[in-house]
Amino acid sequence: MNDTPGWASPGSAPSEGQEPGASGPAGPTGSPGPEQPGRPPQEPGGKWSKEQPPAGQWSAPTGHPGSTGPHQAPPPPPGPGWGTPPPGGPGGHGGGPAGHGGWGGGGWGGPPPAAKPGVIPLRPLGVGEILDGAVSTMRTYWRTVLGISLTVAVLTEIVVVLLQGLVLDHASTEALDDPSATLDELTDAMGEALLNSGVVFLVTLVGTVAATALLTTVTSRAVLGRSVTTGEAWRDARPQVLKLFGLICLLLLITTGIIAVGALPGFLVTLAAGSEVGVGLTVLGLLCAGVLAVWLMVRFSLASPTLMLEKQGIVKAMTRSAKLVRGSWWRVFGIQLLATIIANVVASIIVIPFTFLASALSGDGVTGFLNSAGGDIGWTFLIVSGIGSVIGAMITFPITAGVTVLLYIDQRIRREALDLELARAAGVRDHGPTPGS
Repeated sequence: MNDTPGWASPGSAPSEGQEPGASGPAGPTGSPGPEQPGRPPQEPGGKWSKEQPPAGQWSAPTGHPGSTGPHQAPPPPPGPGWGTPPPGGPGGHGGGPAGHGGWGGGGWGGPPPAAKPGVIPLRPLGVGEILDGAVSTMRTYWRTVLGISLTVAVLTEIVVVLLQGLVLDHASTEALDDPSATLDELTDAMGEALLNSGVVFLVTLVGTVAATALLTTVTSRAVLGRSVTTGEAWRDARPQVLKLFGLICLLLLITTGIIAVGALPGFLVTLAAGSEVGVGLTVLGLLCAGVLAVWLMVRFSLASPTLMLEKQGIVKAMTRSAKLVRGSWWRVFGIQLLATIIANVVASIIVIPFTFLASALSGDGVTGFLNSAGGDIGWTFLIVSGIGSVIGAMITFPITAGVTVLLYIDQRIRREALDLELARAAGVRDHGPTPGS
């Protein structure tokens, strides 16, 4: 693993002294190895040879803990009993790698806590630790995180406000509230409304991609306990930004295609046999398509950090995400859903008061805003509500991006022992494989 936040792709050469495919550190304590001078030969299966030297005529290995002389016999094995300490003393040395004897200082205290060079401990994470890691990243590196979020949110909102105030606000959508409107008028109004929403969504999508790319780099450094400036984050993320935009557009295209295919049978039946038969089939098709779309989006939800941190292509990133999520779909779905709910609730607490304030200051009042549907929206409303949207985006961007990156890291720790690479990159010594990794 490099010191840069863009980690090397998995499947690189194994560590020294470790065979490819091994999941633990090279040379575990107690494994059979070549014969050493001064030690009796061993037979296959770990049994001592029958030709033992006379007692007291072989010395303990050099540097063995507790050796006091050249001809000291090994200590007798500890007697049975519940209070027997682990081999090697209270620290658990001699029973396995340091920190993994499972005993602790008092003999039953469990393994020592995992190293934590940054915002998360280097071991498999719980739900609370992932959420806390995202918030800790925002709190510890608030200058960079909030600076990126604020810049992207302001630029995005300026474009949206200008489009809504100069172009999109003049679209004719009154026909949607007119009961006497003809089918052509309703179709035209619906088309204009969808076009307006699509333009705003595209602008917001570009801002989201930029924020996600930059915040992914910041979070990956925060895991190692290292800060990063906005310029450094941009230099690292810039080569992958276009690929990230293409990835998100591809995922949206897949989702739209699935929903369209699900609604198509019902639409065709409606044209052929009438709306009474077709509506039920359309609803059923949309429900099935929605379930399939959600399932696919969760499988590909880790493609973004994979693309940014492993420097992968679009298709390879989607394949890697599906591999990491396999067997943990419900866990990934639950954590992503929880993070989205928390971020949106916090953002709504900020945005909704600004929206009502904007309605009150715009002249029509809150009642006029609630009763309006596609009417003219003044600049006062757009500007005041835009300020609330900027503040809300400053919170949602770091939480959603941080949770996604930490979920990616957690899945790689569980499946690929990424914690060992993270520990080496962070300069943590004597970090062995943690239980569950």
